[in-house]
Amino acid sequence: MGFEAVGLTPPDRRTGLSIVGLSLDVAFKRLVAPEHAHLVPAMADAYRQAKVERRLAGLDHDPLYPGARAVLDALHAREDVLLGVATGKALRGVRHMQEMHGLEQMFVTIQTADSAPSKPHPGMILQAMAETGAQADKTVMIGDTTFDIDMARAAGVASVGVTWGYHSREMLVASGAGRIIDRFGELQGALAETFGLDLFAAERDIA
Repeated sequence: MGFEAVGLTPPDRRTGLSIVGLSLDVAFKRLVAPEHAHLVPAMADAYRQAKVERRLAGLDHDPLYPGARAVLDALHAREDVLLGVATGKALRGVRHMQEMHGLEQMFVTIQTADSAPSKPHPGMILQAMAETGAQADKTVMIGDTTFDIDMARAAGVASVGVTWGYHSREMLVASGAGRIIDRFGELQGALAETFGLDLFAAERDIA
């Protein structure tokens, strides 16, 4: 959408997906040649407008990954677990997702491209910890890209890489992910190992 708006040829799918997770302006800047960097603001604006139009037309569905809701519900039910979001999306896009899936009360902090530097800068995680009072040694970033893992390392927190996104297991490992999982159902086990907690207790309680 952004490329067509300024008359440029879009990159191939693999290249385009490689920047998923970055804030929009940063992502476009990585994808265009240096001589076209001045077009990035117009490209980002065009993309945002197109997304708004798609949402209004009911075309943006963004389904949850298999198993995601059950794990979120189990973690949200625990009094000693706080859930947050750190994303390259705009807050408007996050609110749309929350409303679509009934997640309005799930997250106690939401960090977006509107109020923090793009990943892998640690700002989103640092702001989330400041808002919630969480300590670095009790915080973990769960992400599907190397940008997430790099951000976690920069913020001094643990990380769990997931392989169902757009960066490969090998890339996540190379970035230093503390653990790698292949299915949402493995997340609680990975968190239990990371923090030495019985994160399955809540699941038994609500079963």
